[in-house]
Amino acid sequence: MNNTMTDLNEAQQKAVETTEGPLLILAGAGSGKTKTITARLAYLLDVVGIPASQTLTLTFTNKAAKEMRHRAMGLLCHDHAYPPLLCTFHKFGLLFLKFHIHRLGRSNTFVVIDTDDKKKILKKINAELPTPLIASEISRYKNSLMDPSQAYAQAQLANYKQIAKIYEEYQDYLVENNLVDFDDLLSLTYRLLRDNPELCVATSEKYRYIMVDEYQDTNELQLQLLKLLCSTHSNLCVVGDDDQSIYGWRGAHVRNILEFDHDFPLTTIVKLEHNYRSTHAILGVANALIEHNRSRHGKTLIATKEQGEAVNVIESYDESEESHTIASRIRALVDQGVVPNEIAVLYRINALSRSLEEGLNRANVAYKLVGGLRFYDRAEVKDLISYLRVITNVHDTFSLKRIINKPKRGLGKATIEKLELSALQAGRSLFDFIDTVSDSELEVLVRKKNCDVLRHFIRDIKTLQTLAHETISVFIDALEERFKIKATLKGLPDEADRVSNVDEFYGLFRDYIQEHPLTSLSEFLNEITLQSDQDQVEGESIYIMSIHAAKGLEFEHLFIIGLEEGFLPLIGEGSDLEEERRLGYVALTRAKSHLTLSHVQSRFYKGRRTQLDKSRFIAEAGLSEGSLIVEKNTAYKKGDLVRHKIFGAGRIEGVSKAGREFKLTINFGGNRRDILASFVERL
Repeated sequence: MNNTMTDLNEAQQKAVETTEGPLLILAGAGSGKTKTITARLAYLLDVVGIPASQTLTLTFTNKAAKEMRHRAMGLLCHDHAYPPLLCTFHKFGLLFLKFHIHRLGRSNTFVVIDTDDKKKILKKINAELPTPLIASEISRYKNSLMDPSQAYAQAQLANYKQIAKIYEEYQDYLVENNLVDFDDLLSLTYRLLRDNPELCVATSEKYRYIMVDEYQDTNELQLQLLKLLCSTHSNLCVVGDDDQSIYGWRGAHVRNILEFDHDFPLTTIVKLEHNYRSTHAILGVANALIEHNRSRHGKTLIATKEQGEAVNVIESYDESEESHTIASRIRALVDQGVVPNEIAVLYRINALSRSLEEGLNRANVAYKLVGGLRFYDRAEVKDLISYLRVITNVHDTFSLKRIINKPKRGLGKATIEKLELSALQAGRSLFDFIDTVSDSELEVLVRKKNCDVLRHFIRDIKTLQTLAHETISVFIDALEERFKIKATLKGLPDEADRVSNVDEFYGLFRDYIQEHPLTSLSEFLNEITLQSDQDQVEGESIYIMSIHAAKGLEFEHLFIIGLEEGFLPLIGEGSDLEEERRLGYVALTRAKSHLTLSHVQSRFYKGRRTQLDKSRFIAEAGLSEGSLIVEKNTAYKKGDLVRHKIFGAGRIEGVSKAGREFKLTINFGGNRRDILASFVERL
């Protein structure tokens, strides 16, 4: 028996050994999902004999990809010529575009811009409408496979027609400056596969065994991309949990996992229900809560750990008392020797962190706010990244404008705009214009002393370009020596923090070059652009974060605050109660041994202190008197094929409530009958 099958339970073994055809692995929280995926990949390579180059495993975070790669490689018994490709969706798109973007008439020296860059470009195009709204809509268009003309055609309101026009200008800007945004990494990949049948076939033949992690978080674009990647075969294995689908607000479709067997016929479904993370007490509460949802496949987590202590519920007068109580309990845990990073506090709404932070500070409890301002979003780090981008691609005018006067070189906004306009009229990039225009022409636009400054700046960039190509190991030292980034931070109120950030970036660069000696500057830039919030989670402080940020994490001691109507569940226009309940379920299942839920009688709500009702989820989870009777849901939905012991096979045309049961309207070969759900079985 190959060591990939060691310590797998029966369901996990079935998932590993089902190698052909579509496979849906419904992996409950804490059920050994990563272990199963990595074992399956190792099984394909070591036992079945599939070449590693024919496999593709897609994840959503770099952290997950790194962990899976490490664990899978540790399971392999044989040497393989090539390592299996295991990366995020967006990293796959990046690699694909590097090879094939020339088919769109574009160079593969493109630069990936981040969210902040995107907003600045949009603000330049249009300063009237809110930039976050424009950015969000353009992202939605791309992930819904809509080009600017389609977006304009479907827009009902004048503002949205304007956004569609901005979308068109934004795309033109990206193409002209050879930039791609995060959404382009997948939308351009999809477009290339869709419009080039021979490339689509070749790519599908190349990756004959595809696995996708966290499938419940996929959107329409990712679904359609997977269909193209599987166009010559049906060997698609997806792993996920419909009960943990919590990203509907950013375009994820829970229907992708609920209707996987319709998108990919003849699907095998395997349920992983044994939970290795939480105690019986915690799982009992989580199972009771999620059973109130109707749109789910249906499964029950089975605890493998001890009973554990009962889930604790705290009621406080207000948020000040709540934060004092929780901070005191955490202080006591730390004093007792509990490792701080095994403690976390979760909340549904970020605004709730204010009082919590104050309470922790008063109790002298060190904490890390996950999901705060990211390292790469800090101004001094953004400046460094812009320097590297210009050195990588001198025609990146967007980045050049950010740093051309940092450190200050006496170039005002009006001067820079004058230079940019002249470059545009000459049909050149800003860098190329400054580099090639004569001294007399340049002196018409800027003062003579600024001419010398600009010439020196251009020479320094070119020198660093040479170093980046020839001796990248000394590149970062030369960058600091020539531009003295840290020196420009002197005298600022937060000088020490800013200098530390610069030093951190330099250290990161040196470590990356040491680990990847044959890398290029552009590869380093693209790698850091793909980082995510969860990649920050490490260290010895306790963690405070939103429930969304906690997805995929686990803690021995967990506190969840804000369990009031209006906060969890969040109630308002566009809110989805079932997704809110899934959020509650995700929060509960982050706890391993000790779980405390907290609600208050009053807190600030929509700007006013308001008396609040405790969350319905507390009752639904069986944690208060008068708990709601759990009505079992049905796993059946419209379109499902079922079998009745008398009437045979039929297709469901409708589902409705009938007391505590569900009534199914089923078409048996043209004869429609109403049958209770408990009297049929799925085909």
